[in-house]
Amino acid sequence: MKTHYYLGWFNKHFPEKLSKLLQEDIIDRKSLVMISSSPSIYEEMGAAERSWLDQAGIVFDEYHLINYRVPKKEAHTLISNASVIFLLGGNTVEQNKFLAGYELSDPITKSRATVMGASAGAINMSAKWLCSKNLGYNVEVSTLYDGIGLGDFAVLSHFDLEHNLALVQNELSPLSEEMNIYASNKDCAVRVKGDKIDILGTVYLISRSKIERLDETL
Repeated sequence: MKTHYYLGWFNKHFPEKLSKLLQEDIIDRKSLVMISSSPSIYEEMGAAERSWLDQAGIVFDEYHLINYRVPKKEAHTLISNASVIFLLGGNTVEQNKFLAGYELSDPITKSRATVMGASAGAINMSAKWLCSKNLGYNVEVSTLYDGIGLGDFAVLSHFDLEHNLALVQNELSPLSEEMNIYASNKDCAVRVKGDKIDILGTVYLISRSKIERLDETL
């Protein structure tokens, strides 16, 4: 049963509930493969995301970071052998271009690994996402991007929803007519395990232009 985690951002560590779930879900801990959101920057990335796992007591035998320094063929091999694939937070557009250029969506989709994404990484795990200045991107023209498509829905992750609900609802209304959108702020998670979707923290569902806060199920 495939398990995917769409995460917000955590300033210090995972909440206790989330840590326990991850400990239960991540049994194979041979290899953690992280996918950069700034693949042209070669210094070590993912320190925050790795620290969350460390503090949850989830330690791996091997740690790998995929960026432009790693050859494409090797990147595919690392993904195929991964226990956990973690799409890092940061630059959503650059990560999206990297995923497309290295043709990583297909091997990630076929992988049996637990797939996680934080902020930008969670957004790129979704089927589609909107790049708009009203959603925090430095662009003049809004663009709809294809994500990996691990689930048939869209994700807006790590956004200040409490002060921008009406804006978010209006901005994402056209896309919500096509598919459900899960929108969350910090310290939140959407877990998809098989056909079951679980909610941790403040998460809203935008569907057919209507928005509602979802009850926590974790």
